[in-house]
Amino acid sequence: MFELNAIRPAEILLPRQDVAPETWACVACDQYTSQPEYWRKVAEIVGNRPSTLNLMLPECDLKDSGTRVPKIHAAMAKALAEGLLEPAVRHGFVLCERTTASGVRPGLVCAVDLEDYDYAAGTLPLVRPTEQTIAARLPARLTIRRGAPVELTHILILMDDPDRTVLEPLLEKKDALRKLYDFDLMMGGGHLAGWAVEEETDLRAVDEALTRLREKLGPHPMLLAVGDGNHSLATAKAYWNEIREGLTAEERAHHPARFALCEIENIHAEALLFEPIHRVLTGAEAERLIEDWQAYAAARGMTLDSAGEGHAFLLVYPGGERKIVVRNPEGRIPCETIQKFLDAWLGAHPETEIDYIHGENTLRALAGRKGCVGFLLPEIDKRSFFEDVKTLGVLPRKTFSMGEAEEKRFYMEMKRI
Repeated sequence: MFELNAIRPAEILLPRQDVAPETWACVACDQYTSQPEYWRKVAEIVGNRPSTLNLMLPECDLKDSGTRVPKIHAAMAKALAEGLLEPAVRHGFVLCERTTASGVRPGLVCAVDLEDYDYAAGTLPLVRPTEQTIAARLPARLTIRRGAPVELTHILILMDDPDRTVLEPLLEKKDALRKLYDFDLMMGGGHLAGWAVEEETDLRAVDEALTRLREKLGPHPMLLAVGDGNHSLATAKAYWNEIREGLTAEERAHHPARFALCEIENIHAEALLFEPIHRVLTGAEAERLIEDWQAYAAARGMTLDSAGEGHAFLLVYPGGERKIVVRNPEGRIPCETIQKFLDAWLGAHPETEIDYIHGENTLRALAGRKGCVGFLLPEIDKRSFFEDVKTLGVLPRKTFSMGEAEEKRFYMEMKRI
């Protein structure tokens, strides 16, 4: 079972019953990177309680990785040694439901076979990245993964299942499944509930539904596409590549590092909203930047306007905002057009820093600060998502987000690696 469909049942760990899930579960490490005050508030809420906050490194604190990573590894080992983490599912999945302001979003937590995933350009595996993988972002994550006895997951992987054949049959019988957790997430994260999927008939039904889905796709199918956590899955793959050559064939087949814990969601779920990822520059001045952008555009056969056909953006800066339409854009989608310009501009202005922001309100707050310029990108159409990935190969980095920051996946389940 499952050998042809890229996922596997797994032993899935959860904290023991006396641990409060409300302080155990924390949002993904790559959120609120420009808002350290969010993470300070989380630390206040958690206090001395057991929490995934102690088992991961928020990316706003990457500068402290030299001292923090050994403490994270030690905390993981201690959690296993003292029985803080227990096998909640011995061989199976976790069916979960995330409730946010947009509605209820179902998912299936499982192990993805890294032999069926590759982020290298030109490859056509069953599981594919949707955005450009930035090699420079992997070493810091690899430092955390090397020597870690367990992994937490915030990776969300999408499937294109318009007939709702994989997850939805499990949802119809969730009351017959063993409930694992049911609680409100901290800091406005909504609600999370989960059930164990471990009966052989249920596992087989998932495998058969995935097989039917794959067989509809023809040669070189893209069965699964990474929606969130592209670089986390790429890190897991890079780590597996590091160790696999030193293993026997039998060890390779079953080694836990070959499999990465992920959550699979159906792109057709109504509550699953796609949001553009905006950009904010620190150490920039709007009028000078616009002048440089006009020169950049003219040199490449483009023009900047305030209306008309093209790729449209809204610049936000202290005291104002301005709509800019790039006519005859060089990019295939708006994100590619703006990122090409920003890459060139940042190369000429090393004193300026860029950050990638989830949520219009957050972008506006940050871009209102002195010396900042924000770029609001247009909405994303998820209906064309799979076709866009197939056509473009990968989307430009930081093109889209599945929901806003508070809707991102919270760390809950864990797996040995």
